[in-house]
Amino acid sequence: MTRTAEKITSLVREDSSMFDALEAIRETADENGGEVQWQDVNDDLTSGQWGRLIEKGVLVDGDEGFEIADREAYDEALDGDGDGGSLADDVDVDAEESKWSQWDKLAAVGSVLLMIGYWLESVRETVGGAIDLVLYPLDATLPFYAVILAVAMLTGLYSTLLQANLMNPEIIGKYQQRMKSMQEKQKDVRERKKEAEERDASEAEIERLENEMERVREEQMEAMADNIGMFKEQFRPMVWIMLFTIPLFLWMYWKILGGHISETEMTMVMPIVGHVSLNEGLVGPMWAWIVWYFLCSMGFTQLLRKALNIDMTPT
Repeated sequence: MTRTAEKITSLVREDSSMFDALEAIRETADENGGEVQWQDVNDDLTSGQWGRLIEKGVLVDGDEGFEIADREAYDEALDGDGDGGSLADDVDVDAEESKWSQWDKLAAVGSVLLMIGYWLESVRETVGGAIDLVLYPLDATLPFYAVILAVAMLTGLYSTLLQANLMNPEIIGKYQQRMKSMQEKQKDVRERKKEAEERDASEAEIERLENEMERVREEQMEAMADNIGMFKEQFRPMVWIMLFTIPLFLWMYWKILGGHISETEMTMVMPIVGHVSLNEGLVGPMWAWIVWYFLCSMGFTQLLRKALNIDMTPT
C-alpha cells in the first residue's frame, strides 16, 4: 500500500464519517477536471476534515484549488485497500459463526430419514403408533380438528423459540450488508466510468476505471460464494423444526388416512369454506386438514412473536 493510501486508511479508521467526505471530494474532483475547492464540498464535510486532508498531504495545491495528491492510491484506498479488501464493504463476517455443530448435522440427518415416512407405509405406521401413545389422551378428549389446532399451537411455539435461539439475525444482516455494499460500489464505479466517457477523459483514466470495475466484479463473485454461510444460518433452525414436526405430521397422516378417526370427527366447519371433510382436497392437492393446520400455525406464530417481542428481521 502506498503512503497516500495508508494515510487515507488511517483517517477513515479514526473517523468513519471521513469515508463519505473522501467520496464527496472524489466526485467533485471528477466533475471539475481533477480539482476541488472548499466551497464545492463544504456541505459534505466539516472544516476539520478538510484541514486534516490538507495537513496529511492527501490534498495538495492545484492551479485554482486543491487536487488529490495521488489519485491512483486515493482510489485504491477507497475501493480496495491494497489487500483485496475495501473500506466501503468493511463488514466483519466470520464463517465460523455460521458453522453447524455435530448435533445440528445429526438433526438434519434425522429429518431426512423421517421424511421417508411420507412414502413408506411401514415407517409411517411405526412413527404414528409411537406418537399416538403420547397424544392419545388429547385425541380422546377433543374432536380431531381441535387436536390439529393444539398440534399447530405446539409446533408454532417451539418453531418460534428455536428460530429465536438458533438463528442470529445479526449474522444474516452482515452478509446482506456486504452484498449491498458490493452492489453500491459497482454502481458507483459504473457511474464514474460513464461520466468519464461523457467528458472525454483520457484513455488511462477510462482504463483504470475498467480495471476497477473488473476488480469489483471479482470481489462480488467471491462474496457470493461465501454467502453459503447465510443460508446455513437460516436453515439451521429449520432442521430442528422439521425433526420435531415431521413425526407429528406423520401421526396426523396415519390417523386420517389410516382410518383411525370416526366418521363424525372427519368433518368440520372451516371459516369461509363451510363444512368440509378432513381428507378432502381443498387448495389444489392440499387436503383440508393440512390447510387447517397451516392457518392455525401461522396465526398462532404471529401472535406469539408479537407477545414475546421476537423480531427475526436481519440487523
